[in-house]
Amino acid sequence: MTGHVLLVRLAAPLQSWGVASRFSHRDTHVRPTKSAVIGLCAAALGRHRTDPVDDLAALVFGVRADHPGTPVRDYHTVGAGRFPLRPRDIITDHRRAAAVAKDMEAADGPAFGHHELAHWYGAPKKITTDPVSGTLVSAELTRTAMTTERWYLSDAAFVAGLQHHDQALLEEIAYALEHPKRLLWLGRKSCPPSGTLAAEILPGTIAAAFAAKRLMPGPEGYDTSDRRPWAWIQAPSGTRGATQINDQPVSFDPDRRSHATRWETRTRITIAPTATEWDIIP
Repeated sequence: MTGHVLLVRLAAPLQSWGVASRFSHRDTHVRPTKSAVIGLCAAALGRHRTDPVDDLAALVFGVRADHPGTPVRDYHTVGAGRFPLRPRDIITDHRRAAAVAKDMEAADGPAFGHHELAHWYGAPKKITTDPVSGTLVSAELTRTAMTTERWYLSDAAFVAGLQHHDQALLEEIAYALEHPKRLLWLGRKSCPPSGTLAAEILPGTIAAAFAAKRLMPGPEGYDTSDRRPWAWIQAPSGTRGATQINDQPVSFDPDRRSHATRWETRTRITIAPTATEWDIIP
């Protein structure tokens, strides 16, 4: 299928494209996923998570890895230790009040109102409704620290291609990416994009559009070599040499979020001698 292709610049100090993130372990794929980029466009257009995304999901997707970046791990510990109790902590949970009652009775002078419980604050476990106060509390009085890890790509730069026969739809998306109605980030809220997102709309296929645009500048400036970057381009089901990937968005509704399988091919892109440069607002 031919038509028009919108090129989207995805570059930032950090980005993260999770595919199997669960609880304390947040991974990142080696490249942006279609689900994430379509979600980025939907947010820019101001759509709610419960809104249909059929028109955006119908876009043919591709991504070129100009600078794959370096995987980095952010190590976290949550909770444990000694923390001062706030008045509302005691008022809203009778168990806290009972646990600190002796200290409260003995407190006098400057010590009054300054109470601590060891190992009280932390990652909540076994949340339940307390039968006395009716508030949501942790069923474990002693909370130990929870260790988590989050993976990112550092100094990565990708070019996404969105192909469709309706140029007006691509123009609407391009305008929204530069005038977003919602906050945008590259996979995670701690990863805001840097510089311009929407590049230009070119006629033809994604592969041709990738070849017509120079490599993006990296941490050390423009790459003047003849390097041929890898690209992953969506293909019809059963295409020879294509592989399956489960990132075709069906719904972003939090209550029934779902994805389907699509096909893609991996290929090297030869940048054309007449390829145009990037016009980036840093």
